[in-house]
Parts: sequence; structure tokens; C-alpha cells
Amino acid sequence: MGLLTEAAAAAAGGGGGASAARSAAGPPPTPLALAPTSPGCASAMASSEEAGPNGGAAEAGEEREAAGKRRRLGFLATTWLTFYNIAMTAGWLVLAIAMTRFYMEKGTHRGLYKSIQKTLRFFQTFALFEIVHCLIGIVPTSVLVTGVQVSSRIFMVWLITHSIKPIQNEESVVLFLVAWTVTEITRYCFYTFSLLNHLPYFIKWARYNFFIILYPVGVAGELLTIYAALPYVKKSGLFSLRLPNKYNVSFDYYYCLLIIMASYIPLFPQLYFHMLRQRRKVLHGEVMVEKDD
Repeated sequence: MGLLTEAAAAAAGGGGGASAARSAAGPPPTPLALAPTSPGCASAMASSEEAGPNGGAAEAGEEREAAGKRRRLGFLATTWLTFYNIAMTAGWLVLAIAMTRFYMEKGTHRGLYKSIQKTLRFFQTFALFEIVHCLIGIVPTSVLVTGVQVSSRIFMVWLITHSIKPIQNEESVVLFLVAWTVTEITRYCFYTFSLLNHLPYFIKWARYNFFIILYPVGVAGELLTIYAALPYVKKSGLFSLRLPNKYNVSFDYYYCLLIIMASYIPLFPQLYFHMLRQRRKVLHGEVMVEKDD
């Protein structure tokens, strides 16, 4: 979910929406890559790599308007966005070090999620600020796109891996954790250096190349993790509401997860190829001509 959502953000914003559009294509908005993640429900289930700062790319008009707002907000807005991106870079670096250290000491992935879950939940939930950034106008991204993107990652963390403990030792959890971590370190580094007006080419290159592998890996990890959760959800009735009840409403979380999984089928190819087009445009300067229907 996390990865697919970012791609959605790249598509929706001209490069920030396919959830991996968490678009990097346009000039990097000063704040807060593709993701997939992240990559939530139906259209939000696309994962993270190509999103614009704090959520996805925006149209040129939105870019100019946001730049004007940032100029009016001035030093305070730039300082906060720089702090935010540095903090998020540091947080995901801590996660990367903790995961590497755990595996080197234990030699197994079992128990890995439990050892890093508090840090993961904190920094992934902290990303809610990205919605606030859009609401107050210091980041040129759609509030809806960013909201979907962030909520899909939070969904994966809180409503899947945190709530269904028997699946925390699944190999698939390691897949999306690694994909998310490398993606987020690259993405937040990109925005931090952009805010400081000193973007190393390697960071730019990494942002538009790592997703080629990380996006499919992250999506596979998310799908396999949700699939592993299905038997537990069905047996326990987790988050489901059965009739009869005083609200006279029925909800089955099991079928909700099936719908979410199915949404990856149409979204993944569309978002992945969108990100490849963004990559050609940014790294190779290709002019993409859209054909009329």
C-alpha cells in the first residue's frame, strides 16, 4: 500500500501521485519518491518513490503559487520544512541501522519487526504532517493525494502488521520494510538537499533509479503480507461488524482486504510506467508528448 500510494500521488499531481508519486519530475518543491509507498484503499494502494515533497508533484501553476506562498511565509516555513525532512531522513536511517544490526546479530528475520516496531510506527505516523503542509500551502501538492498516500502507509503499519501479530515474522514484512526504508531515506535526502539548494547528482539519480527495483519489491511485500493476514482476519472477525447490531450496518474487514489487494492489479502497471516516464523526463530531458484520445 505504501509504495503503490506514492506512485498514485505522482500520477495525480503530474508526477507526484501514483503513491509512488510521494512528481519528482518538476522542480522539487521545497519540502518534503515514488511509493509506491504508499501505497491505501483502492486508488491509494500504490506504493512510494516518486512523490513530490510530502506527497507528490503538482502542476506548474501550483508550483508557482506554492513558491509564492513560501516566499510570503519566509524563513519560518523553510526552517520547519528543512527540520522536518532532516528528522525524517534521520528516522529512517535509524530504522535501517537497527534492521541491519538485528540481522547481523541474530542471523534471522524472526523478531525483526517487533524490535523496530515502535520507531517505525512513530516516524510513519509523523508523516501526517505532510497533509498539514499541503493544507497550509507550503507544499504544492493535492491534499487528497497526499492524504491517500500517507493513510495507506499508516494502514499497512497500524491495521495490518501491528494489529495482526502472527504475521509479523513473515518474510514479506521484511520485503516491504527494506523497500520503504531505502525509498524514504532517498526521498527525504532529496528534499533536504533541495531545500538547502545543494542537490548532489547521486541523490537525484538514486531517487529516479532505485524505484525500478524497490517498487516491485515493496508491492510484492505488501500484497503477500495482506494475503498472510487473511486467515487470521477471517477467523477472528477483526474490525468486522456483523448483523444484527444497533447500527444496522455490516462491515467485513476480510472482504475489504480482498478489494484492496485486487486494486493493485490495475494500479501497479499504470503507476510503474508513469514513474518510468518521469525518470526519462528528469534524468534524460525527454519531452513526453501526450496523445489525444
